[in-house]
Amino acid sequence: MRAGRMLRTLIVVTAVVAVAGCSGAGGPLFGKTRSERIADQDNPQTIARANRANSNTSTIWDLFSNADDPNVTLEVNRYLWAASLDVLSFMPVQNADPFSGVIQFGYGTPPGGGRAYQATVFIKDPALDARSLNVSLRTRGGTVSRDTQRAIEDAILTRARQLRISDSSL
Repeated sequence: MRAGRMLRTLIVVTAVVAVAGCSGAGGPLFGKTRSERIADQDNPQTIARANRANSNTSTIWDLFSNADDPNVTLEVNRYLWAASLDVLSFMPVQNADPFSGVIQFGYGTPPGGGRAYQATVFIKDPALDARSLNVSLRTRGGTVSRDTQRAIEDAILTRARQLRISDSSL
C-alpha cells in the first residue's frame, strides 16, 4: 500500500516537472510585468537565446526531407567539372571544392607550348551552358587575352557536351 502511494506521488511530481519544463514561452520572462517582458524582448541576450532555441528545432525526419535552402545549397554540373579537369589536365590541381564549383590549377605548360599558365575555373550553375562556366587564365607575366580564355572555355564546353552524349548512350 505504501509503495503504491509513493509510486503515485512520484508520477505526479514527474508530471508537474515535465509540464513546467514545457512552458518555453514563459521561461525567463515568467512572473514579470508586461513592460518588463517588452523590455526583455529587445535584450540581445533574450534574442540570442530565442535564436538558439529556434535553430535547434530539428528532428531525425529532417534528414529525409528535401528542405535545403537554395541560398546555401550550390549545385555543380558534373560534365563541366569533369571536362575542366580533362581539358586542363596539364596543370596541377591546387584546390578543388565541388560544393562551391571552384577548381584552382597551378602553373603548367601545355603540350607543345612554351608558356606556363595558371587557371581558376568557376562552375556556377547546374546547367550545361556557357553562362555556367567562368575561366580565369593567367601567366607569370599577368593575364592572358580574352580570346585565349574564350578558347579554353569553348574547349571545356565541347568536352562537357561530348561527355554528356557518351553518358546518355549508355
